[in-house]
Amino acid sequence: MPQIVLVNPLIPPNTGNIARSCAATNTELHLVGPLGFELSDRYLKRAGLDYWEFVKLHYHETLEDFKVAHQQRGGRWLGFTVKGTHNYAQFEFRDDDWLLFGSETNGLPSDAIQKCDETLYIPMSQSGVRSLNLSVSVAIGLFEARRQLGYLQ
Repeated sequence: MPQIVLVNPLIPPNTGNIARSCAATNTELHLVGPLGFELSDRYLKRAGLDYWEFVKLHYHETLEDFKVAHQQRGGRWLGFTVKGTHNYAQFEFRDDDWLLFGSETNGLPSDAIQKCDETLYIPMSQSGVRSLNLSVSVAIGLFEARRQLGYLQ
């Protein structure tokens, strides 16, 4: 099953909402530091409500630490970025994919993008809108991957 990776997330409620989506779908969540908050942050906990016990959470201090953990399990790095080369809805997902998302203000860092096997974008009709909210983007990518792989029931 695909996994979610947040690289340098900054806003606790976004991460909490993403954690809740991961809990609901039994999807592993990887947080790659540095984070813009403490894992004990009350806003983070509040956004995740009482679902934290269902979150398969992994914390990696750096992108290199995450890379080591990834190498033990394999799979593709799929970076979601407004500069992506593939429309996420036309991309063929696999069970061993890792869906990477960057911070709310800077997106996925260039060093992470360079390590990605593919980069994906979510098309937007209004050119004046720079990007979608991080938790919305994660939900879009995660549920499309799950739909394609037959996990929606």
